[in-house]
Amino acid sequence: MTTTRPYLIRAINEWACENDLTPHLLVNALEKGVVVPTQFINDGQIVLNISPSAVQGIELGNEWILFSARFFGQSMNIEGPVSAVLAIYARENGQGIYFHEEDGTPEPDGDNDEINPVNKQAVKKQEKPRLKVVK
Repeated sequence: MTTTRPYLIRAINEWACENDLTPHLLVNALEKGVVVPTQFINDGQIVLNISPSAVQGIELGNEWILFSARFFGQSMNIEGPVSAVLAIYARENGQGIYFHEEDGTPEPDGDNDEINPVNKQAVKKQEKPRLKVVK
């Protein structure tokens, strides 16, 4: 069975564009086949703006993501396997999907799979609320 990752990426991208939001990809820049500007890699990851105004010739395929973008005025061809995408989300509100690295399924987060990848670590570190009987 094929992974749902490429279909979810296309769906969130379409949703963001239809709602005048800016879709961003969080990509594992160290995965084999990823071609991105190295000066923007942070902790092995890179965030890429894939809005129609920021990229040209975008192809969100089942196996590869390809597009051209400008960095410091220089055009660069960006490419990478779909498996390198860790998340797709809207910059304005953080809504989107964060994927498990191994299988591409969205990571569960209670009742809602949508999460801002930037705040993901903060969410994991929060303790669950505890009730205390006060007499």
